[in-house]
Amino acid sequence: MSTEPKKNKPWKGRFQSNTEPMVEEFTASVTFDRTLAPYDILGSKAHATMLKECKIINGQECKDILAGLESIEEEINNGQFAWNISLEDVHMNIENRLVEIIGETGKKLHTARSRNDQVATDLRLYARTQVDELITILANLIHKIVALAEKEAFSIMPGFTHLQVAQPVTMGHHLLAWAEMILRDIERLRDCRKRINVLPLGSGALAGTTFKIDRKITAKLLEFEHVSENSMDAVSDRDFVIEFISSLTLTMIHFSRMCEELIIWSSQQFNFIEISDEYCTGSSMMPQKKNPDVPELIRGKSGRLLGSLVAIMTIMKSQPLCYNKDNQEDKEPLFDAVVTTKQSAQILSNLIPRIEIKRQNLLDATKDGFILATDIADHLVRKGTSFRDAHELTGRIVRKAIKESKKLEEFTLKEFQDISTVFDESIYQVLSLQQAVNIRNHIGGTAPSEVISACTRIKKRLKKLNEKK
Repeated sequence: MSTEPKKNKPWKGRFQSNTEPMVEEFTASVTFDRTLAPYDILGSKAHATMLKECKIINGQECKDILAGLESIEEEINNGQFAWNISLEDVHMNIENRLVEIIGETGKKLHTARSRNDQVATDLRLYARTQVDELITILANLIHKIVALAEKEAFSIMPGFTHLQVAQPVTMGHHLLAWAEMILRDIERLRDCRKRINVLPLGSGALAGTTFKIDRKITAKLLEFEHVSENSMDAVSDRDFVIEFISSLTLTMIHFSRMCEELIIWSSQQFNFIEISDEYCTGSSMMPQKKNPDVPELIRGKSGRLLGSLVAIMTIMKSQPLCYNKDNQEDKEPLFDAVVTTKQSAQILSNLIPRIEIKRQNLLDATKDGFILATDIADHLVRKGTSFRDAHELTGRIVRKAIKESKKLEEFTLKEFQDISTVFDESIYQVLSLQQAVNIRNHIGGTAPSEVISACTRIKKRLKKLNEKK
């Protein structure tokens, strides 16, 4: 990238001396905002077309501008474009090159717009595209989770609260909890997209423009649903960036929770799963180690998203209307949040199908922790005992089992009846893991039949979300 100083700034008329070199480097954004180049060109094509339709430039001028922009786009795509830091940003680099290619006509492209409404438009085009891509990536991740859940619909495991054995569930049911989290992430992104898809172009620097433009033409060409209603708000608003990063932060927090479980489950203490070697690393010192580095790194990267969210909110919190140079700092947190979330989702999509579920170990883990205690209490309620009394009686049974180092299913009927005469032979029907999961066959329950039905419903929900695009 060239750093040769240039006097030909777009604002050179007001100034008598060149920018100090260190200031030039400090204030330039082209090192990162060049990411917006495809969207800047797309917005410029639409703007030029609108200027022609409104007879602000003629047909030949528009044709030349569009051809020049096509050439620039090709240069950028081929890695042949010479980015120059002295031209400050992506907008001036492209405009300067346009003038080099087509001459003075290139200078007419900036008629009736400012870099303020231009960058706001570029950012919205970028964010909208990334939302659509992320929705597709997240939907693919859900499909992978659902596929594994269907395979594990009958695999019984302990469900935990406070990381202590609580009640029996199926692995399929547990996995579908992950799917539900990500479905909400998709819904949030779709809702966020509505507020992204508003056209700011035509707002000028802050007050609109004196030219007789038609913003609806630009909006239609760029597929924006609405045109911004207030020029001051349009150029200074970054709510959509905050909302987008916030949505992605919550997605990464969900990924972090999922990865935490993968890490715990793959430990020797749990030994519920085996993560494929491709997603683990070893130790440089301890030859026996197989570390779940990929889930750990995704868990760690959620912190980057939290940092990006705090950064953009801090950038915006004290800005008066309208545009301020602070807003140059909105892009790096956004770009990083998008890339990090995309990579994490794609890696999880590849990792999850390669997980080996150790079904026998899941089942063995249900033997500790008196996992059927709640089912005993429910059984007593069905026999006419109030739940509070049933809860107390079951607690006494558990206390006795702990004291005598026995499992609940090892109790004789007499031992049950020593606690309460309400117990009879039917108690042994309750002391069945299979019965415990099968009986929870309502919507949202852990029964294998319900897991299969839930998988079908999730696929239908994904299909509906896709149809709404």
